[in-house]
Amino acid sequence: MNTRSVHLEKMPMSDTDTPEQQLVRQAIDDLIQTATSYDVDVLDRIYHDDLQVVMIDTEHNVNTADKAVFTELFRSKRDAGDPPMNTWAMFHRIDVNGNNAHVLLSRKNDLNGQNMDLMLSMDMVFESERWQVMREVIFLRPE
Repeated sequence: MNTRSVHLEKMPMSDTDTPEQQLVRQAIDDLIQTATSYDVDVLDRIYHDDLQVVMIDTEHNVNTADKAVFTELFRSKRDAGDPPMNTWAMFHRIDVNGNNAHVLLSRKNDLNGQNMDLMLSMDMVFESERWQVMREVIFLRPE
């Protein structure tokens, strides 16, 4: 399978997406719906067991989390009765090369307690018959 990149600006599937890109995009759409509604059981399937999350805040502080820590963030929001987070997303690029994919997208939400623009770089792997997130690098910017 050849690597192919497409600039994607809207949430709906693009006519220029390859079937592989469409599957990766659907996995990210599923992740967004699941995370924003705090469905921790489904997150467990989307996040790889070796998940690494790196978040760089507006003060240039770097925070890291593994799957257990990051999933607990969503569990605590669910248990606190927090309202669902914003589902807005803009896909900038999806690259697929065999069982590996890289996604660049923008999001808007209050993951850290205040409204922020998030720029995400996500590495994914196709394993156990599904796309899973291996690494998320999140850059926070004031909205």
